[in-house]
Amino acid sequence: MTPAPPPSPRSHESFPSTLGDSCRCSQGLSSVMALGLRCFRLVPPAFCNSLTALTRPVSEVKLKTVSGRQNDHGQYVAYPAVPIRHFATKKAKAKGKGQSQTRVNLNTALVEDIISLEEVDEEMKSVVEALKDNFNKTVNIRTSPGSLDHITVVTADGKLALNQIGQISMKSPQLILVNMASFPECTAAAIKAIRESGMNLNPEVEGTLIRVPIPKVTREHREMLVKLAKQNTNKAKDSLRKVRTNAMNKLKKSKDKASEDTIRLIEKQISQMADDTVAEMDRHLAVKTKELLG
Repeated sequence: MTPAPPPSPRSHESFPSTLGDSCRCSQGLSSVMALGLRCFRLVPPAFCNSLTALTRPVSEVKLKTVSGRQNDHGQYVAYPAVPIRHFATKKAKAKGKGQSQTRVNLNTALVEDIISLEEVDEEMKSVVEALKDNFNKTVNIRTSPGSLDHITVVTADGKLALNQIGQISMKSPQLILVNMASFPECTAAAIKAIRESGMNLNPEVEGTLIRVPIPKVTREHREMLVKLAKQNTNKAKDSLRKVRTNAMNKLKKSKDKASEDTIRLIEKQISQMADDTVAEMDRHLAVKTKELLG
């Protein structure tokens, strides 16, 4: 008995309902496989090529004409896949973050008609010098008479330095005396100013004589001084921000004297100077902290 001829490629006949007995099973299975292969060949080549293009990078996909069977299909074009946006990884971001930015180094003489960068630099340096002087006078393990000079006392005549209204002397390494005989009416205000100075001092009064015991050098006292040093540094940074803001405001008023690019470079120069000053303050704070903690 001759096997049934395979179905035509164009035919869409359904699968026979009966395969026959066991001797014809293998022949029926071969017919099914042959039919499946023919059906797969009928799938438009453009669809297959599009699936292939999606698995390749966009840069490798090219427009290509795919010829189908001349008697069944026309010609098809495989279009490139849709571009995909690739986001930077955390590793790439961290690598870029560590790169230093280009520094600006303007000639101050060329922009002095717009703003005096030398004056701005001097103002920033004065803030650093004030911080260093504050460290030397108020943030020390051993208290000295000069460490009380900066304390400001609120009087009826305004704010005055303690050394202007009282005579400060060192009676012993553990005791400082402040004689308020010249301004006895300011004694109470002077005591309040000493207690609120942040130096962990607890003054005692005998008439117009203020006795200021010097705290023992304990671990708690050292940590308190470190905290005071950080507070003074933060105040200095606030003063620095005011200097920077004033400089930027002056620059805005001079925008009609220079181009936008020049103004932008000057702004970057001022910001750079402020950043350098902050870094210098942090270095002084680190040195003082190490000195206090031992």
